[in-house]
Amino acid sequence: MRLARWLQDGRERDGVVVGDRLVALPDGRTVLDLTLQGLTAALDFGARLAVAVPDAAPRIDEVQLLAPIRPPAVRDFVAFEEHVEGIAVAVDGKVGGVEPVWYEAPRFYFTNPHSLIGTGETVVPPATERLDFELEVGAVLGAVEGSDGRNLSPEEAQRHLFGFTIFNDWSARDLQSREQRVPLGPCKGKDFATTLGPWITTVDEVQDRFDEDGFLDLELTVAVNGDEIGRDTLADMGWPFRDLVAYASRNARVVPGDVLGSGTAGSGCLGELWGRNGGPTPPPLQEGDVVTMTADRLGTITNRVGRAVDVPPIPRARPRPGSPAAQRRRAG
Repeated sequence: MRLARWLQDGRERDGVVVGDRLVALPDGRTVLDLTLQGLTAALDFGARLAVAVPDAAPRIDEVQLLAPIRPPAVRDFVAFEEHVEGIAVAVDGKVGGVEPVWYEAPRFYFTNPHSLIGTGETVVPPATERLDFELEVGAVLGAVEGSDGRNLSPEEAQRHLFGFTIFNDWSARDLQSREQRVPLGPCKGKDFATTLGPWITTVDEVQDRFDEDGFLDLELTVAVNGDEIGRDTLADMGWPFRDLVAYASRNARVVPGDVLGSGTAGSGCLGELWGRNGGPTPPPLQEGDVVTMTADRLGTITNRVGRAVDVPPIPRARPRPGSPAAQRRRAG
């Protein structure tokens, strides 16, 4: 089953993809609501909707697709060793391979669920000289009876996998590099846009592509203006998705509708290639560039880069000796 959200007659709608048509969920239900029901109930509900497609159901090419879910949270991991090795030079200025700590456990950061966009939408970047994309797949979680999503084992986490969607973590590498000099993580270099889409493909549609260790073998490609830049497979992840979900649940909860990004596939972004090539080759994205990502069985997403917007400046931090509190201490 494929689940989508779209804009029709000025209204956002949630529904099921049936062939090339979109069948809206009844009674104001949403894709998020289906994840709360769990996979089995959602599949049964979707199958009943697909029996009789209404004449008024629009075709996919007649509407603007939106990000296919409004998730409670979005975590983005860094699970591909090849990407870590290349990006360390381009963003962090580090040479010498992957840090040993990377192998200890999967790492992630929380990104902005309010900046999600769909395929076909224009990306509005910040002022940046090194705009980049990141080719990923996101796992969407669903409810499991008897589980509160806390402290899951990998085997338990596998049952929480509801579906998958292509995930493009847009990045302003120059901003990211400056931000990460403070050991906290990326913020404005990342949170301006993330593409999800074109829809959520439920886990039963790719079940035959899981190997015995839980890795999912789906081929991924990314192109800029029609020229292929990178190609990889999800099977090259350092951890399977079930391990990412289990780690996210440690001393915390994962909940239905949460999205967990795989991290960037090998050769799946410009920054990684810049690190390997010793400079910005291929060149950073510019206004008007079109980025297209395809994942086997999951579909294709395409976005055009728009013009950066001007934003009000923020003053530099006041040095501590100049603060009123510091002046009072000196005076006392």
